[in-house]
Amino acid sequence: MEQSAQEDCLFCERPGQLVEMFEWEVFVTSDGTDRLGPCGISSGQATAMDTLRTTLARMSSNTAVWGRITHRIYDFGTMPDDWSRRVIFRATVDPAGSVRFKRVTS
Repeated sequence: MEQSAQEDCLFCERPGQLVEMFEWEVFVTSDGTDRLGPCGISSGQATAMDTLRTTLARMSSNTAVWGRITHRIYDFGTMPDDWSRRVIFRATVDPAGSVRFKRVTS
């Protein structure tokens, strides 16, 4: 009931509801160009990292791939913008086939 009340009241004057999300993206490198591959979003950082790890490991056998995890804050009732978008991890596949995450510092 509470969720539908929030959806019905998009223009109510009250504090916004912030939601933390983690986007995972795979990039395929070919001829020096990065192409966006599979991607998704999760409310949990660990889930996003596991999904990215599984996808990269599956794809790395026949292509050059890398990935990243982006942290983002969404504010209920507003259009998404880039003010809160921040890359927090970059993932690569090492020669042994293991996925390695490196924290990105800003």
